Amino acid sequence: MMENDKLYMQEAMALAESGRGHTSPNPMVGCVLVKDGRIIGKGYHHQYGALHAERDALAACTESTVGATAYVTLEPCCHHGKQPPCTDALLAAGISRVVVGLTDPNPLVCGKGIEILRGHGVSVEVGLMEDELREQNRIFLKYITEKRPWVSLKAAMTLDGKIATADGDSRWVTSESARSFVHQLRGYHSGICVGAGTVRADDPMLDCRFEGLKNPVRILPDSRASLSPDSRIAKSSGSIRTILAHTQAADAGKLEILRACGIETLPCGTRDAHVDLEDMLDKLGALRIDSILLEGGEELNGSFIEQGLVDEYYFFVAPKILGGADAKTAVGGKGFPRMSEALGLRIESVKQFGPDLLIHAYPGNK
Repeated sequence: MMENDKLYMQEAMALAESGRGHTSPNPMVGCVLVKDGRIIGKGYHHQYGALHAERDALAACTESTVGATAYVTLEPCCHHGKQPPCTDALLAAGISRVVVGLTDPNPLVCGKGIEILRGHGVSVEVGLMEDELREQNRIFLKYITEKRPWVSLKAAMTLDGKIATADGDSRWVTSESARSFVHQLRGYHSGICVGAGTVRADDPMLDCRFEGLKNPVRILPDSRASLSPDSRIAKSSGSIRTILAHTQAADAGKLEILRACGIETLPCGTRDAHVDLEDMLDKLGALRIDSILLEGGEELNGSFIEQGLVDEYYFFVAPKILGGADAKTAVGGKGFPRMSEALGLRIESVKQFGPDLLIHAYPGNK
């Protein structure tokens, strides 16, 4: 690696971040073009179907790119998709050196882009800032290899772990600044998932009210299709895509009523008399939904956790004590039988939003 390589890759990574919430199910990618120690062009993948980062950066150039170095966060593609191969564009531009952060695990690429560039005499170096870039594109990396959405669990609780009172009152556990960030999280995910009990208790909209970001697809595991056609979700399903996952126990007539509201119905397998969540995730992946923000109640959260289906955690903790043996907790279900078997988490960061703390963590206590 050469001097300043990391600085240029950091710039490419920052550019890639600008596409968060818009590129799904494609990755976020940034590209910086450097010649004679100067940045002569930079770009990123703005949204699904738009120019890839390399072509966006080349389009921004106002001088010759012959002999330039391209810093790209993900291996350049070499196949025809929504856009033509980026390897062709780099070769046509006379790029002599390419620094790649991550190899693309997409079977259509997966090292082939690097081989093509090297085969045409381009110097290619791979692996700069790999860990940071893997973190940035964690959703894409799981989806492209497993064909199943990344699941982020979000919960807002008091210091004593309560998310609502015994009768279901939960407005509001956290401050306005924390709730604003939750809407940003919604816009960063392709889908948002809650259980039937949460819909009955709160009658939520589950939309994204963060400027510049889209509404996620609303996903409702509802074994018997109990959703009321008078709910706000049902009434707004014509404008916000909504998928209701159900089992064979759902009444055919009720399903027809919900479909007439504009709701998509997704038949799934059964597990313990409920929607089989693994089957649901597989089917959502087939629908090109690459990520889900889980905002379930205690039972749905418990089921996802016990089945090992959560990839990431966002726990908001408010400086309040609610108490009450019957107050709702963040995670229900059967739980783990012994403390030694409790799910360990690796805390990634702790941030403050007004009076509240956000603990961001991943499974595994390493």
